[in-house]
Amino acid sequence: MTRTLSAPVTVAFDYTRSTGPVLGRFLTGLRDATVVGARTSDGRVVVPPPEFDPVTHEAVSDFVEVASTGTVTSWTWVPEPVKDQPFDRPFAFALVTLDGADTPLLHALDVSSPDEVSTGMRVQVRWAQQRVGAITDLVFEPATDSGPTGTEALGDNPVTGVVTPVSLDYIYAASPEESAFYRGLNEGRIVGQRCPACQKVYVPPRSACPSDGTPTAEEVEVSQTGTITTFCVVNVPFLGQKITPPYVSAYVLLDGADIAVLHLILGVPAEEVRMGMRVKAVWKPREEWTYSLENIDHFEPTGEPDADYESYRHHL
Repeated sequence: MTRTLSAPVTVAFDYTRSTGPVLGRFLTGLRDATVVGARTSDGRVVVPPPEFDPVTHEAVSDFVEVASTGTVTSWTWVPEPVKDQPFDRPFAFALVTLDGADTPLLHALDVSSPDEVSTGMRVQVRWAQQRVGAITDLVFEPATDSGPTGTEALGDNPVTGVVTPVSLDYIYAASPEESAFYRGLNEGRIVGQRCPACQKVYVPPRSACPSDGTPTAEEVEVSQTGTITTFCVVNVPFLGQKITPPYVSAYVLLDGADIAVLHLILGVPAEEVRMGMRVKAVWKPREEWTYSLENIDHFEPTGEPDADYESYRHHL
């Protein structure tokens, strides 16, 4: 049996949000080396402050500064930290009820051994030297006789927005049919699979025909020329964009295939791209090939007359 392909994949983006008056007050406090909570209608001081009172559901407005010292109410040991955790060495996560607060705050506790942690132990905040108004501006450490070291505020304006990087790492395992497709691309070929029942050719291939559920069995190499069925002119710049707008992203129905593939159209002004335009694959240099559709750098016009609408109208 042919070995299937797999590869690590990372999906990442920067999540940007406005903080609002409550979370903004808490984060501004962290930037200025102060822990801020809120008093709710039942008299409890909650840290971090909730945006709405859990009893009355009214907006919270009674803010309270609490101490930078507190007591561990529960904890767990992290023997093998993973990427982006607070430390790259073993540490503890602890629920700490700060003095003056009635609810615990979950955060990292900097200790070197689980023997150094216990429920009821006293801890204190250790502030970062460079603070930006984020929960990472502090960690907890065992309390000392001198207490937390005072530090100056680092900003004049309130924190009104935060940018949080979000990243997901996983291993993608391709099916046998997809593996054949990617191996073909590494050889400069475009291959699909034919459904034995309806005879449709799927590129990229499917393990089963989505029309009738029949397993696909026959590998088919399709042409590297095709027809633009639909397209989009990209005019808006975005983070990570590699090409200066305007440019065109289009669905290309390759000759011999029954499903269009999405790819980049270059070699022609964006305003001249149209449905029915005949295009061909332009490959990257051979030394840059890998098991990826990105081996095809883009599609460009062939110079042939446009395809008749009837030839692709069922593939829109």
